[in-house]
Amino acid sequence: METLPELLDAVADDRFLPPDGTVTVLPQLCQRDAGVMAFTAHTLVLTDEDPAWVRATLAAVDCDPLAAPMHPRFLTALMDRTGRAAETVDALWVGTPLPGPPALALRETADTGHPRVVRARRRRDPVRVRVADGGLLVMGRGVGGRLEVALEVEGGGAGTGRGLALAARQLADGPVWAQVSPGNARSTRAFLAAGYRPVGAELLLSARDGSTGCSGSCS
Repeated sequence: METLPELLDAVADDRFLPPDGTVTVLPQLCQRDAGVMAFTAHTLVLTDEDPAWVRATLAAVDCDPLAAPMHPRFLTALMDRTGRAAETVDALWVGTPLPGPPALALRETADTGHPRVVRARRRRDPVRVRVADGGLLVMGRGVGGRLEVALEVEGGGAGTGRGLALAARQLADGPVWAQVSPGNARSTRAFLAAGYRPVGAELLLSARDGSTGCSGSCS
């Protein structure tokens, strides 16, 4: 079986997992990273729980089997079983690296107090923060060691969000991933305009004890 980083690299390269309705249960690469990643007719469940329990719980969900891994009943059962919390199901986007320096004037900062940075430090390690006029760009290694980006527009002019998302591609040395709430139309449009592609959806589960670090394969 391929590892999670290998599977993510394949998706980023438009080599999608077999659309055969399979649910693949993978052990967590580290204590931090657990959750569900849904791609076209193929889902990854990242958990150290018994795979037999996962499959039995999915079979008990009264819905289309393809929808079961993202059904609220299964996700709630998984959170109860693991004692973990979650926020929202995000759309998953990916962009390829681009040559050249960012058009936006960015400066790196050690700021740790911004809510976007605080959230990023719970899910990614290490995290680098850059600021521009009217915007904030946060990048770090997240689940499976993938490079993830988050951005915040705070009074910037038209196109600031797109510029930040594009800058992330120019600063990256490989695929860069974005998790966007489906209801956040402005963010969705920014990443779309910056050349990112939708590839799936995911719900990541956080440890309730506040554990945030991830070492070894996740770093």
